[in-house]
Amino acid sequence: MASSAFLKFVCLAFMCMVVVAPHAEAAMSCGTVTKNIAQCITYLKGGDSPSKGCCDGVTTLKNLASTPADKKTACACLKSAAASIKGLDEKKAAGLPDKCGVSISYSISPNTDCSKVN
Repeated sequence: MASSAFLKFVCLAFMCMVVVAPHAEAAMSCGTVTKNIAQCITYLKGGDSPSKGCCDGVTTLKNLASTPADKKTACACLKSAAASIKGLDEKKAAGLPDKCGVSISYSISPNTDCSKVN
């Protein structure tokens, strides 16, 4: 009896993994981008230097955006965020990856053409 219940549990767990797995590999979202750059706002609005949490978020975001599609999405989300933050220092936004020791193939700016990001 106990092994029958265990077998049902294993089957249920396997089915859940099959259903959830495609969602775990979903493309980059603006929610992910926002979550990872949220700690950068103070710096981007005039702070002296980006915090460790900010740079950790920038690094995480770079690592998550591994495909060209993810990079384009991240770019578009950052572009939108840059355009919507009142008091944003555009030079600091553009230089944020360098300040955090991260290299990305585009500039964080409201004027970036994200269609050209690879």
